[in-house]
Amino acid sequence: MDVFEKVKGYRCISCHREYGLKEIQYTCGHCSGNLQVVYNYQNIKKRLSPRDFTESIDNSIWRYIELLPIKENSKRPPVHIGWTPLYKADSLGKKLGLKNLYIKDDGRNPSASSKDRAGAVVVVHAIEQGLNVITCASTGNAASSLACLTAPMDLRTVLFVPATAPRAKIAQLLVFGAVVITIEGTYDQAYDLCLKGSDEYGWYNRNTGYNPYTREGKKTVSYEICEQLGWKSPDKVFVPVGDGNLISGVWKGFVDLYEIGFIQRKPRLIACQAEKSDAIKRAFESDGVIRPVSGRTIADSISVSLPRDGDAAVMAIRGSKGFALSVSDSKILEAIPELAAETGVFAEPAGATSYTALKKAIARNLVEEDERVVLLVTGSGLKDIESAMKSTRKPFRIQPDIEELKGILAEGIL
Repeated sequence: MDVFEKVKGYRCISCHREYGLKEIQYTCGHCSGNLQVVYNYQNIKKRLSPRDFTESIDNSIWRYIELLPIKENSKRPPVHIGWTPLYKADSLGKKLGLKNLYIKDDGRNPSASSKDRAGAVVVVHAIEQGLNVITCASTGNAASSLACLTAPMDLRTVLFVPATAPRAKIAQLLVFGAVVITIEGTYDQAYDLCLKGSDEYGWYNRNTGYNPYTREGKKTVSYEICEQLGWKSPDKVFVPVGDGNLISGVWKGFVDLYEIGFIQRKPRLIACQAEKSDAIKRAFESDGVIRPVSGRTIADSISVSLPRDGDAAVMAIRGSKGFALSVSDSKILEAIPELAAETGVFAEPAGATSYTALKKAIARNLVEEDERVVLLVTGSGLKDIESAMKSTRKPFRIQPDIEELKGILAEGIL
């Protein structure tokens, strides 16, 4: 389908004003609210069936090109994005008293995080517009994703990250050849400077909560979950939440599939936040207004003081009849080795937040044993080794001597 056959235009999440595709680029011209891409579901429903995807040999996000706001023949990043594994976690499920627990391991994307989904669609859209410099602000993952995806293409990236970002993430930016600007300040300050820089120099801005195409990429994880479950919807999906763009994208994906008749019901979404970075949870549980919090957490990928896509996130939680939970940094760290030992999935702190929140939900009797539950793990633990090392015991260090080995084993460590 042509883009104009499947996409109607944009709608502001805040004031609901509508725009044509060529009318506007980033945010609402009336209230500065975030925009949502609006689809012509009737046209799509006439043209698509689940069989179209079942028969596809393209095991990447591009298998869903008919549900994305880009041209079918546009140039794309050459790396493999999406179609990450969905594991049935029987061992962990048994331990928790759940019969149908699944882990969606999005750390298996090229840059080792779910941000590649958003970055891929944004990069394609930039190319379609003839733009060759892309910028974004990030705590690390969005920037490393953009650097990874643009490296093999004729594109330049200017990336703004807090100087406190994990070294592994900054290393990714540098090896991919990006222009890296580290900020002596917070993610929110980096975000604001990035906006000013893109306005000043005309760079294409990938920022979440600003560029509507990021949500379009992130929604593909919901398509995959349902297809991997045989076009059945989960009952609950636990989603790590920082700026709110991911959970709003996850919700949009399920809504798309429901509207075109691929699934019969939509799941409840659980927003999983760190205790001091829980602005969205607070808004959801009160008047819906997003107010800044400290944003300090070891889970850097969801460390945000003022979520830029917070309104859409609150709408997603409410629309799905879900709820929000916050968890402590200490519990997040405990979850990293526990999740790894039980499932073989090594999560960075933000990725482990979904598991931490699941345990809290079970303790509060908010999850039933027969429900189909999906934990979204958003990034690999290799992105933040220093945090992972804080969560585990120290290695043994001995001389290459069998007697010293026997001494350790005598302590009953096996």
